[in-house]
Amino acid sequence: MNVHPLIKKILGYMRNKYIAASVLFFVWICFFDRNDLVSEMKLVYKINKLKTERSYFQKQTDAATEDLKELQTNPANLEKFAREKYLMKRDNEDVYVIVDQNNKLLDTLHVVVK
Repeated sequence: MNVHPLIKKILGYMRNKYIAASVLFFVWICFFDRNDLVSEMKLVYKINKLKTERSYFQKQTDAATEDLKELQTNPANLEKFAREKYLMKRDNEDVYVIVDQNNKLLDTLHVVVK
């Protein structure tokens, strides 16, 4: 039987029960355990994704807090805010909303009807 010398060398090492047990333990931990490498990598990916979402929502919260503070301290901006954010209008006005191809708000146009 003609066996490659590298395979003979590996089989020679595997005859040692401590090395064989160590290899078996390593394979078990890496692939078959409840906390295997694949699960750990998925969890790390999920943690990074959640951190990114957390920073996004923190920025959104900070912007909303700033808007609230601006509305509470300056009542003149209240009407401007309502017109821009919620597209509110007066009784004698028409509002035209300009959006891009992705339905993203670009501008609003308030026209007074007489």
